Amino acid sequence: METPFELGSEELARLEAIREALLDPSPRRIGRLDQWGLADTYETYAEIARYSEVSLTMADGTVLDASLSVPRGLAPGQTCPAVVLPAPLINIGHRAYLGMLPRWALGGYVVLAYSQRGLAKSTGEIHVAGPQDVADASAVIDWLIQQDGVDSGRIGFFGSSYGAGTSLLAAAKDPRIKTVAGTSAWADLFASLYENGTRHLKAFEALVQLFGEDRCSQEFREVIQKIRANTIDDQVAEFAAQRSPKNYLDAYNDAATPILVTTAWHETIFSVPAVIDFHNKLTGPKTLLVQVGDHGNAELPGLVGLLSKPTEMAYRWMDHHLGGSAGDGATPQFDVRSEYMFNLLSDVRHATWDDYALPKKRFHLAAALAGERDGQLSEDGPEAGWTRSVKATGKGTDIVVAPKLVQTGLAERMGLPHVYKTGEADRGLAAVFTTTQLRESSRVRGELELRLTVRPQQADATIVAYLLDHDPRTDKAHIITHAPYTFTAEHTGQAVTVTIPLQPADYAVPKGHQLQLVIDTHDPLFAPENTTTPVSTIDITSPTGSESCLDIPLHPID
Repeated sequence: METPFELGSEELARLEAIREALLDPSPRRIGRLDQWGLADTYETYAEIARYSEVSLTMADGTVLDASLSVPRGLAPGQTCPAVVLPAPLINIGHRAYLGMLPRWALGGYVVLAYSQRGLAKSTGEIHVAGPQDVADASAVIDWLIQQDGVDSGRIGFFGSSYGAGTSLLAAAKDPRIKTVAGTSAWADLFASLYENGTRHLKAFEALVQLFGEDRCSQEFREVIQKIRANTIDDQVAEFAAQRSPKNYLDAYNDAATPILVTTAWHETIFSVPAVIDFHNKLTGPKTLLVQVGDHGNAELPGLVGLLSKPTEMAYRWMDHHLGGSAGDGATPQFDVRSEYMFNLLSDVRHATWDDYALPKKRFHLAAALAGERDGQLSEDGPEAGWTRSVKATGKGTDIVVAPKLVQTGLAERMGLPHVYKTGEADRGLAAVFTTTQLRESSRVRGELELRLTVRPQQADATIVAYLLDHDPRTDKAHIITHAPYTFTAEHTGQAVTVTIPLQPADYAVPKGHQLQLVIDTHDPLFAPENTTTPVSTIDITSPTGSESCLDIPLHPID
């Protein structure tokens, strides 16, 4: 399973050794951690906090598997801030957070981590952060505030991925949650499943496999089958709407709930534009972090006890809003913070997204010059009257969003982005448009938009647009951004002009490189390969008055 939370045998052995040392902080148990250099850390933890595993019974009899960490030596009546950690989507559930406990304990927090219903060792069925999970979060708080040392007025939620969504949705309903930090969060579940009429099937099936279909609720199983059948009806839309934080903006804004969310430029699980739009519409204290990589890549080191930008920001966020001291003591900045591709050491900050995003420049799609096989991306002016035809065969070129879910993004964080050889792409399957070589190093930063006129010859035809950074000397290219678009049956045989927002980006393009727009007809992220599909033609055109163009926020690097 390609997931940021799939742990290998060594990682699982380390977590189990940590758990045993927490439950039995004897010299023998803590000494075992020395092989990972963790003995001192957890010896200190045992001196300042105590750990226990608990079972929380919900009103319907569902039992949530949980753990509790409480500071030692509290005076009578002394209380502490509390942080609740709903689990990410992983088969060890809340134990994924064991590596964070020493920092929370040093900061003086009570910590309650739990696995949502149906996940890991919790009983019940998976509802995907639905109303039952939100009610469970409130019941967890009810139990927590009955424990010694908990300040009921200083409760925050932190979660990664599934835990982030659970945290945000719970905060919309329970005013006792004073602040939220969500890493690899989602804001619009529908947009994450169904982008521009196109299903994200590969990511969806990976999530279903990770949930365990046999553990899913009847409602969720019905939605699973409808998405597989491409029956995106009111039931699917309502299921997603209930689970989308963007639909609870009034609750967050009325309460001025401080919210920190993080995402990644090449996120393949959840919609990045939706997270950015959600952040922009919040009116309370807020911070957005966008990083190099894919879902969960950036925070994973922090979850296992190492340093990561998302978890360090989360500690600082909770300290500021709840009064603990887990972070570095600095005041968090309420802004937009990012890394540019593919430099994970970069740190770019702006007050707002509007300050951050660069103005767009229009590049017109034009016919190929004499002797050239690829079309042009030109700033000279619109060009009408040309047509490029590509074949839809159920199999595309080797240019894809991500050869491997999550793992491709992880390689990006290590400075090893996937290399595409666009010169080898079959021009019968993809149309390519290229700029001239850039005269100076430039930055793509912000939102991009493509306007095309397309004539599909078959119902439900899909195109996928990719923007790449291409080095003409080596024919090596790296992906900057992308977007799919699927045409409905009524579009068959008709010329349809569509505007397609591409995922926002922050990318430094070296001098002498070109920008390449590749328009393909298939990507395994959106549909499995299907060589039995009847071959059809998709015409890409540029009629007068609706000339095809691509708006790119491209400007020289200062």
